[in-house]
Amino acid sequence: MSVVVVTGGTRGVGTGIARAFLRDGAEVVICGRNPPERPLAEAGRRARYLPLDVRDPAAAEEFVHRVARDHGSLDVLVNNAGGTPYRPLAEGEPHRHARVVELNLLAPLHLSRAARPVMRQQPGGGVILMIGSVSGTRPSPGTAAYGAAKAGLASLAGSMAVEWAGDGIRVNTLVLGMVATERLRDHFGGGDGLGPALDRTVPLGRPAEPGEVGEACVFLASPGAAYITGASLAVHGGGERLALHDVTARESTPAPAPAPAPGPDPGPGPDRGQNL
Repeated sequence: MSVVVVTGGTRGVGTGIARAFLRDGAEVVICGRNPPERPLAEAGRRARYLPLDVRDPAAAEEFVHRVARDHGSLDVLVNNAGGTPYRPLAEGEPHRHARVVELNLLAPLHLSRAARPVMRQQPGGGVILMIGSVSGTRPSPGTAAYGAAKAGLASLAGSMAVEWAGDGIRVNTLVLGMVATERLRDHFGGGDGLGPALDRTVPLGRPAEPGEVGEACVFLASPGAAYITGASLAVHGGGERLALHDVTARESTPAPAPAPAPGPDPGPGPDRGQNL
């Protein structure tokens, strides 16, 4: 039975990932600074919660050793904890931007380094999954530090995959677009629905569900993905529609033909008025 750690597994995308692994039969440990509002359970199995500030390297190392000691192994680490408030670069104190980078880039680095000695001693090695974002693949105004951290995370995962392949550790990144979580609703103004205008920005016409991200994680951690490492799997519904697409669509749509000028009445005929 696999032992899986999901950081930030107490809410949002993290709960979707944790539930998917529970359905797959894994022992799941979730961590965060605060416990979930209610125990996280799925398919008759319950995730274990342990408190952790992922930005603390010493605490991350102690946490990994505790999981390995209590559960006998650490087979999969999902570095999911992350996020950012909307904050233009010219606003906010420097340390606030730095903390975004710490959470989204340095914390996965510290936890992965802590997990390596455990994983490399296991017969089956281990799997590390980074939860990335499309924000790391294009400009991210208003969340620039977050976008820069996610870009760095993909680079880190690629280097880690090469360095640790000999240890039997596979490292991959999931590049997420919008996911239907409470945080996404809050970011775009709240409400039960995210709105058709927002949905139209995704080629598949909707955000991902947290469970769909979880199923992608389960696949990348499975024996079926045994030859996949150093890869980035896009889980974004086709990406983001560019404003240019809408402009060119409007320009290429032919204008309606003008109505014909009225002429003399041709008079009654055999078919005139038949379909009125």
